[in-house]
Amino acid sequence: MPASAKSLHLNQALKRYFGHDSFRPLQKEIIDETIAGRDVFALLPTGGGKSLCYQLPAIVDKGLTVIISPLIALMKDQVDGLEANGIHATYLNSSLNKTDAKQRYAKLFSGEYKILYVAPERLMLSGFLQDLKQWNVCRFAVDEAHCISEWGHDFRPEYRQLSKLRNFFPDTPFMALTATATERVRNDIVLQLRLKNPKSFVASFNRPNLTYRIETKQAVFRQILNFIQTKPFESGIVYCYSRKATEQLADRLSQNGIEALPYHGGMTPKKRAENQEAFIRDECKVMCATIAFGMGIDKPNVRYVIHQDLPKNIEGYYQETGRGGRDGLPSDCILFFSPGDVAKQLQFIAEIKYIKERDVAKDQLRQMVHYAESKECRRKVLLGYFSEEWTDGNCGNCDNCMQPKESFDGTLPAQKFMSCIFRVGQVSNFGVGINHIVDILLGSKNEKVRKWGHDRLSTYSIGQEHKRKEWQAFGRELIRDGYIDQNAENFGTLSLTSKGRQALRDRSSIELTRPSVIPEKAPRVTASTGNIDCDETLFATLRSLRKEIADEQGVPAYIIFSDVSLREMARDFPVNEDQLSEISGVGIKKLEAYGETFIEAIKEHLQSNPDVERFD
Repeated sequence: MPASAKSLHLNQALKRYFGHDSFRPLQKEIIDETIAGRDVFALLPTGGGKSLCYQLPAIVDKGLTVIISPLIALMKDQVDGLEANGIHATYLNSSLNKTDAKQRYAKLFSGEYKILYVAPERLMLSGFLQDLKQWNVCRFAVDEAHCISEWGHDFRPEYRQLSKLRNFFPDTPFMALTATATERVRNDIVLQLRLKNPKSFVASFNRPNLTYRIETKQAVFRQILNFIQTKPFESGIVYCYSRKATEQLADRLSQNGIEALPYHGGMTPKKRAENQEAFIRDECKVMCATIAFGMGIDKPNVRYVIHQDLPKNIEGYYQETGRGGRDGLPSDCILFFSPGDVAKQLQFIAEIKYIKERDVAKDQLRQMVHYAESKECRRKVLLGYFSEEWTDGNCGNCDNCMQPKESFDGTLPAQKFMSCIFRVGQVSNFGVGINHIVDILLGSKNEKVRKWGHDRLSTYSIGQEHKRKEWQAFGRELIRDGYIDQNAENFGTLSLTSKGRQALRDRSSIELTRPSVIPEKAPRVTASTGNIDCDETLFATLRSLRKEIADEQGVPAYIIFSDVSLREMARDFPVNEDQLSEISGVGIKKLEAYGETFIEAIKEHLQSNPDVERFD
């Protein structure tokens, strides 16, 4: 068929089966190459039209196109969509009963389907491979191809078996498709799938309709709720770090009138499918999920993607935010950032058994933190991670471009911070973390500072001109800029790098970013027990109240509330349910069961002690 006739045929099929008058960027080129029988690697961003790149060729070519996908839960939706467009397609996976599977096998043998979706586990079964040889396979399309690379953010061991397909189908063209992959991962995909001189297509990673913002994590539930309430009729996803957090957030949002459901790997497949279906069909507005949710989700009207916790790496973050605005309309991407999240992840990384994996995880986290704390255009940092240069200057659609951060001559605070690390190293044979350095600079009288003699250092109490959160931000920026090293394997302890030692010695000029800081709370009375400063009298009152309730119910006192919860109550003085719900350990059920009783006790204490030192 002449090129002009082939092009006309493709355009006719595009219009007939998909209702489009034109192709999106790179689609036509990718389709031409695969129809010509060549191997293809295609990287198109979420919403860039990957699926059309193998669906349209399947229509115009003779034979069966086999699509390898890890998304068993989504295969039915994809096949239903194709069938609705008049394209004969099917899937084979563990969700089918024997009767359904038998019927589909019969139609595959009779050549009635153009497209078959299958999971990699089934594909590599010996009997199944023999069946494939009888089904006139004209093309293999490996979707979510980054799953084959151990350098990718979503590596799946079962994908490694796909390299064996070349032994059985040496002359059948392959397509590898993904929405996110660094150059290293792209090369690994080509190697692992044994692609033969593939034609590679890499679209821009820029999603111009997405607004990227980083917010300081404070009372994160209230922050999330306030935002969602501004979009009462829109769909959104909130990503959480743990399974428990997804369920707690969904419960609390539901209690506040938001249609929300959880999704995580610990749920039964049936329940996950039910919740996902409810979200896709707009019966649920908000999906509270771990990273187990979302890959391949074909829901175009997600208007916001929120990260309650810091993602592990930029690849995962990029793909997750990419689930917003697939229809090309504006969508918000908000990440709530806290240094505590970084410390938590460093602890997890330190527990990784293999050094190589640990180093990779540390590097990925470092890049993620750089993105979160950078004053550069968010797009520039994101695209740079994927080896794409942003040359347009101010993007006008991220927080740093819309509200640029202020820089200042930070030489003096940098010198103080690094000098403090140096002095600690002189008098101690161990390192300390950011918070301890800040304690010294602020002149804290806590136990560790006094016990280790750090209250006698020349840098003790020399940092009164800045607040705690400012010093913490300065420290993180100095780490990010290479002046200070943070040891993940040793509890995040700090040491000066050669760059830092030279800057300290030469008094080099250092520019810092002026952080957006929440006003510090008033000085607190140091608790005699525990590590949370609080009003000891109120703590004792709440402890007695807890004991009374526990005795009445015949349960241990910690079942009601932990000491941590009580100390936070005695520190923050919550006097309504919203405030109490922000206390660690206060879930919906406990709020309902005990909230009023504890709030009344706190109010009574404040009324009886009008001159009590307030911590906010």
